[in-house]
Parts: sequence; structure tokens; C-alpha cells
Amino acid sequence: MKLVIVESPSKAKTIEKYLGKDYTVRASIGHIRDLPKSNKKALDIEGGFIPYYEIAKGKEKVVSEIRSLAKKANEVILATDPDREGEAIAWHLREAADLKKSKRAVFHEVTKEAVLEAMKNTREIDMDLKEAQEARRVLDRLVGYELSGIIWKKVRYGLSAGRVQSPALRIIMEKEREIRKFVPVKYFNIAAELETIGKLKESKKYKLVFDCGLEPGLKPKLNSKEAEEFAKKIVKEGRAGTWYVKNIKETNVKSSPKPPFTTSTLQQTASSRLGFSPKKTMMLAQKLYEKGFITYMRTDSTNLASSAITEISSFISKQYGKNYLESRVYKTKSKNAQEAHEAIRPTHVTTLNAGANSDEKRLYTLIWSRTVASQMSNTQLLRTKIVTNIRNTEDYPNFYINGSVVIFDGWLKVDPEGKGEDIMLPKINMEDNLNLKAINSLSKETLPPSRYSEASLIKELEKRDIGRPSTYASIVSTIEDRGYVEKINKTLIPTDTGEVVSDFLEEHFAKYISDDFTSEMEDGLDKIADGKLTYKKLLTDFYKPFQKEIKEKEKIEKSNNFGEAPKDIKCPICNSKMIIKLSKNGKFYSCSKFPNCSGARTLEGEIVEGPKETGKTCPKCGKGKLIERTGRYGKFIACNNYPKCKYIETSEEERQKKDTGVKCNKCETGYLEERRGRFGVFYSCSNYPDCKLAIKARPTGNYCKLCGELMMEGTKTIPERCSDKTCSNHNPHKLKN
Repeated sequence: MKLVIVESPSKAKTIEKYLGKDYTVRASIGHIRDLPKSNKKALDIEGGFIPYYEIAKGKEKVVSEIRSLAKKANEVILATDPDREGEAIAWHLREAADLKKSKRAVFHEVTKEAVLEAMKNTREIDMDLKEAQEARRVLDRLVGYELSGIIWKKVRYGLSAGRVQSPALRIIMEKEREIRKFVPVKYFNIAAELETIGKLKESKKYKLVFDCGLEPGLKPKLNSKEAEEFAKKIVKEGRAGTWYVKNIKETNVKSSPKPPFTTSTLQQTASSRLGFSPKKTMMLAQKLYEKGFITYMRTDSTNLASSAITEISSFISKQYGKNYLESRVYKTKSKNAQEAHEAIRPTHVTTLNAGANSDEKRLYTLIWSRTVASQMSNTQLLRTKIVTNIRNTEDYPNFYINGSVVIFDGWLKVDPEGKGEDIMLPKINMEDNLNLKAINSLSKETLPPSRYSEASLIKELEKRDIGRPSTYASIVSTIEDRGYVEKINKTLIPTDTGEVVSDFLEEHFAKYISDDFTSEMEDGLDKIADGKLTYKKLLTDFYKPFQKEIKEKEKIEKSNNFGEAPKDIKCPICNSKMIIKLSKNGKFYSCSKFPNCSGARTLEGEIVEGPKETGKTCPKCGKGKLIERTGRYGKFIACNNYPKCKYIETSEEERQKKDTGVKCNKCETGYLEERRGRFGVFYSCSNYPDCKLAIKARPTGNYCKLCGELMMEGTKTIPERCSDKTCSNHNPHKLKN
């Protein structure tokens, strides 16, 4: 028997079908080891940044089973993902499960051909790749741990920083400052609606944008008042004068297809076309990869294998005709791209639809369309520009309209969303007169720069060489989860907390969150992966000056004062002036005499009521006093010894409402009750934090026949599913299928 180990159960099931009865395939379910939370236990810095790993919580059974199966196996093959992370997981498996004689197998697509080929061509673990991943993990820990620690001390408890997340936050804040500094400029938009004379009665709008002299071709330059008068004059003369066709320009234009998807471009396009977050896109792509539908989804290469190009070319010729075929080789723009890797593509182009649900199917179709289009002929367009004006007013700016018509669809045949709708213009000749139906002038103002969306932020990070394909989605989700930015209608807006954190880091640690430094560190990690730089050298060169700067900043005074409130905002208690401070819920006005006076207001000027004593002693710790507080979800009563004591009083009515009546199967003394966290409603033990059992959906009171864990509410068709993610009863849709 041969034992093959991969990361996910889904991938394990797919591969086991290909390999047959002589193989046993098991999943590690991601990483099995990690660094301890304490930096002192995690790293021996003086000894050369030696990491000390421990088995991840809940993975003891996985390691034990793999070790037991390995003893019975003739051969052990580590077939984790084909990147640094996968190489590191393979090494951790070898070390933790004592798989000294194991071999490494790598494939970029989960197809029978690729898997069988990989089993024939095993190799040793690439220690350079493993060390590059380890260096990233340790580097992120050192930066995050040290910077977060000093922010806690100097700004506010609970804040955090990261090596790549903080530069991303800085980029968002830079854009926000541009927006705040922006001064709008008034301009005038004049729209004339005209129609052709004669048999053709097609109504079209010809627009002129007249912006107070900001247009490069407009002379003389006008101020706002002069521009307004000029706009009125044009409207007046337009209504009285005769309109004619001044010029017609037709141009044949070729439009080339875009390259196949990389991780970055997939996330950007899925966001703009499908409305998927980067995190969701990667989750769906992971499932498509594990089921064998697409190639590996973490890549910065636009390269396609020659065998894939041959298959795609054959498909295009047979399906659409040879005039639609134009084989292409794309060069990757990323300077550190690994050309041995491929772009994200379907494993078999003849599979037109794939995926277990509508979201997976939509993403697969997007990948399929982009891949096939990349090997197709150019689209040919006829672009037309019609220029019109009022006769005998040659000094007036021209009115114009642009249109385009597809002559040959080419790659648009498979990717019609790659281009907007055709704009058909009427058949018209030079010097033809036109009838004026309406003309109006509208006063407008120039707009500030646009904020980043998740897609445009990823594009900017890639442009600045910050992060790598495997990190883009986590960078974006991390700054959102930490409450440093809010996503409103796809736009990322920095919160008060995010602004304070970024301001502090920019003032005191500008070098370490700069584009240059972050990019140089990524280059260093790439050099480790290529065997051109050692793990110890990179970390030593970074840590010595970084630690020195950290110690220097320990001397700065703690400050939670972010400016003075407007003079008309006074303390509601003592009428003193107020200052701006930061709480976990954002900025607020605090009395300048705090702590002697606890007066506070919101930034809107409303009075904030402080904690009120109830006169009761905490029944949990017996030392603290119960006080009434105001939180995100309204008023509540809690112990004033928080966070040492986390007791929160619940009324009998609330207790009955939240109590599910289901006994906790972990501590066997508490009951599961409804709670609300930052990710929504969940259910946990009434003995929390002594008992930390928690599940996402409401418990039914029944227990899984396979593993004995609690069953949760499921779907209409399948009412229950197991609360244990590793149990095959966890996903009711898979069971149904």
C-alpha cells in the first residue's frame, strides 16, 4: 500500500479515484503545525531565528492517523500544493509524523494524467521553497508582534499592525487624504439633441463638455463666471442657428484579447463582473481546482502549457472555424513570476460547464471564456466620430459623438462581456444640416479621486510589488476584519481606527510600511526560494535595525489625543474644552480634564452616558461591581473588572429567548445559548469562557451517528448537518448529491 497525503478532503477523494486500490489518500486539512502565540516560545532569535513549532489545536488526531498509516505503507508521497506553502506543509508532515523516507509529488492540475505523471516523478522536498515560506512566516510574526506591541502601549490596547497589511492600509489612507484635499472646480456640460433631416429620423445626442478652460484645446482660458456666460451664449445661439455636420472620421480598430488569468487578474475581474470578494473568489477557485476542473489558482504567470495551447486551438478551429484561431504566447509582466507555472485555465477546454453550485459555475465560465479568448483572433471594430456645430460660429467648441460597430467579433465570440454595447450612429454625410430638438447647459463640478475597491486595491498592490498571489485576498480581508476599513458599495473607506493606526505607523515607522521596503523584502523571499539568499541573512539584516528603532520609539509618550474639538463643543459635565480621542468604536470627544472628569460626546455632539453603578456585586468574581454600560448592541450590565472578569448579566426574559435548551456536550453542565459576534449570530456554551464550545447554526439537540457531535439546523431539503467540519455529515449538499 502507498500512502498519499494532500491538504483537503475534497482533493483526497478526487485523487483516490485516479490512483486505484493500491493507494490510500489522506488529507492534512491544511497546516498541521504553527508557531506558538508567545514570541518567546516561538522563536530563538539569538540562536539564528530558529522557529519552534507545535501541533495546531485539533490536528493531533490527523497527525496520529497519518503516522499510523505510514508505518503500514510501502511508500509515503507528500502531494501538497505546488507552491511555497505546499512545500512547507509537506516538510511539517515529514517532521511531525516521522515520515523520513517520504517523497514529494507535484502537479498543477488535479487530473488523472497529471496525478499519475507526478507519482512517477517524485522528488525530495525543496528546502529553499520551505525556507522562503518559513522566512515569510517569521518575518510577519516579528513585524506584527513588535509593531502591534508598541501600538498597544502608545495608542490603544487591542490595535495591531502587519508587514503587508499596514502598507495596504497606508495606500488607502493616502487616497483618502487626496480626497479630503480635493477642491472641486465648476464646469458646464452642454448637450444638444439633434436629428437627421429626410428619411432617417434617428435621434442622437451630441455632447460637449465645457469645463471653464480646463480642456487642453480650449482657448482662451475662462474663469467660472466667464465660462457660465459663454455657456449661456452657446445655448442661445444654438437655439437660433443652423446645425450641420462639420466632420466625420471613421477608423478601423483591432482589439486584442487579454491574457489568461493570474491570481490577481482573476480576483479583479470576478469582483467587477460577478461581484465576488477576493476571499470568496479564492475559496471558489480552490474548490474548482480540487475537483480537477481548473489548474492551480495561485500564480502570477500568464503562461500556458504547449499541450493546453494545442487542445484549445483544436477546439476553436472545430467549434468556431479557423478564422477565429490565432495562437498566442503571453509574457508575464511580474518580474518574479515563475514561468514554469501556468496561468489559471480549465484542465480540459471541452468541459464547457463545471461546478457544484451557481457561484462555482459562474467563476468557471469566467475562467473558461478568458482562456479560450486568449487564443482567438482580434476583434475588428469600426469606430466613427461625428463632429457638429452651429454654422458661422467657427470659434465655438465642437459638439461630437462617438460610436463603434463590431465588423468581426473574433474573441468576443466567447467573451462578449469583454466589450460594451455597440453604439450605432446614423448614416450621414459631411455638410448635412441637422434639426435641433433640444439644447441645455448643466452646471457641474469636477469629482475627487475614486476610492479603492477590493479589486483596484489588489491591482495597486501588485503594481507596487506588495505581496504575492497567495496573499492578496488575505491582505484585503485582514484590514476589513480588523475594522480598519469598511466596505460600502464595493468601496473601501478607512475607519477612524484605521486612520489612527496608519497615522501612527507613518509618523514613527514610515520605512517599514513603505513601498520600497515591502517590495525589497518580497524580493529577498524570492531569492531564498531560488537559493540565492539564506534565511538567516535576510532576517538578521532586517531585525537588527528594526529592533533598534523599536527600542527608540519606546521612549515616546503615550497619546490618545488626536486634536482639539471645535470651540463650541463643551464638556456636558464641567463645561471645559474637549479633545478628540479614540475608543474601540471610533473617535469621540472627551473632556480635557479626564480622568478627573468623565464627560464625553459623539463627533455629532450628542452626550455619551458613562457607566452607571447598580450597587450589586459581581456574582462571578465576587470582587467587582456590576455597572451599566452602552455597547454596539445597546445597554447591558457587566462586571467593572473586565477584562479580568467577563461576566455579563442576562435578564430572565433574555435568557429564555436565547436559551436553546440543548445541553453542552463538551462540559456537560452548561447549555447552548444564542450570542452575537462580529460575524453575526452563533451559539455557544453558557459556561463561556470556561467552556469554549461554539457552533455557527442553531443546535437541534440531536447528535451525529458518525462522530457523536451536535447536529445543527441545515437546509429545507436536509434539515440537519453535523457541527464538526471534518465529519462527512457536515455538508448536506454533498450528501444529497
